[in-house]
Amino acid sequence: MSKHPNAQAHQVAGGAHHRPLNREDYKTLSLSALGGTLEFYDFVVFVFFANVIGALFFPADMPEWMRQLQTLGIFAAGYLARPLGGIIIAHYGDKIGRKKMFTLSIFLMAVPTLVIGLLPTYASIGIAAPLLLLLMRVLQGAAIGGEMPGAWVFVAEHSPAKNYGLAIGTLTSGITGGIFLGSIFGVWLNSTYTQAEIHDWAWRMPFIVGGVLGLVSVYLRKFLHETPLFQDMQKRKAADVEMPIKTILREHKQACWLVALMTWVLSTAVVVVVLMTPSYLQKVFHIAPAAAMMANAVATVTLTIGCVFWGWLNDKIGTKWTMVLGWGGMTASAYFFYLNLPGEDTLVLRYALVGFFVGSISLLPIVGVRAFPVAVRFTGLSFAYNMAYAVFGGLTPMLVSVWQQVDVMAPAHYVAAMGVLGASIGFFWPMASRGWQPKVRK
Repeated sequence: MSKHPNAQAHQVAGGAHHRPLNREDYKTLSLSALGGTLEFYDFVVFVFFANVIGALFFPADMPEWMRQLQTLGIFAAGYLARPLGGIIIAHYGDKIGRKKMFTLSIFLMAVPTLVIGLLPTYASIGIAAPLLLLLMRVLQGAAIGGEMPGAWVFVAEHSPAKNYGLAIGTLTSGITGGIFLGSIFGVWLNSTYTQAEIHDWAWRMPFIVGGVLGLVSVYLRKFLHETPLFQDMQKRKAADVEMPIKTILREHKQACWLVALMTWVLSTAVVVVVLMTPSYLQKVFHIAPAAAMMANAVATVTLTIGCVFWGWLNDKIGTKWTMVLGWGGMTASAYFFYLNLPGEDTLVLRYALVGFFVGSISLLPIVGVRAFPVAVRFTGLSFAYNMAYAVFGGLTPMLVSVWQQVDVMAPAHYVAAMGVLGASIGFFWPMASRGWQPKVRK
């Protein structure tokens, strides 16, 4: 048996352990990461212009709180649609091929994004405006539900075994880069145009640009090839006639729980540290909005770098100790960051540090892809990840907000607790390191 810390990667990777990354691998990885960046940008850019959208797509005489609530409700609809879209796309990904569904997911994201940028407002078509906006948001949610698990599986099954973690970490960094791209576009738009111009027409630009670039990415993905593991499975006619979701629920419950718990860690890290903290810094510690957003932008960059680093380290020392170091470090750096607030002199440095350790979220797909066999891999990862994200991603903001009323350090405690959970999973749960193992017949 190989002594390499990730010798089990041959079960998920598309190349022999000793094979180096080649030109085709770099093309697959770059096109996949680019598509992931654009698709996640399309999904999150909505939140950066939620106030403008609320003013344009709901009646002018509607109370501000109700307008904001309904706008955020439309935003949340995208999250609620993730599990259904993910399961459907993954089902066909396990049946007819990874590549076809990988391309379909970005098409389903690009078209609604472009449509949002072209939609008439409430002043033009009345109640049809928010209803069409809701429909487009649901389609976006369905698309993102299939894109992320599909991208992880696609890249994993193409990569050489010795670079398995690096490939998935690099892809994940591209996906998180979509958040940074959205925030940068928002900053540029607000610094270039007046609020009146943004309200009148400029708000459409990020959606139209995102939609057009998404369609370009659809075209580029036609140059990708089906994964060798799926092709091998088809040649051996190994695809089960049973619906993959039935197989998952009957035979792979442990893997589902493993991915679900790791998704809890991931969703907490992203939602609390990246999405909620800028507002938290301003409201609780009265840090200037510009300073808070600048620190957040730097943390997003180090998060993106961290995704690559922790994937690379996984290939070097194995999953067990990478999880202990990555998520254990997230616990320590979370307390170092939050307990020293406001500390504006070192705010950017401390935020950057915790962002780097949050990059260990790339360990979720590294563990999750290999937790399921090839025949049901796409469905298993998509089902467990999207169902867990719908629950934990939705409950986390409310839980932290309520907890914060009695303890201002609630974000620190919650993120730190999730870091302990992630490190413990890596240290004590063998499947996290070994992945799915076929049963040996006696």
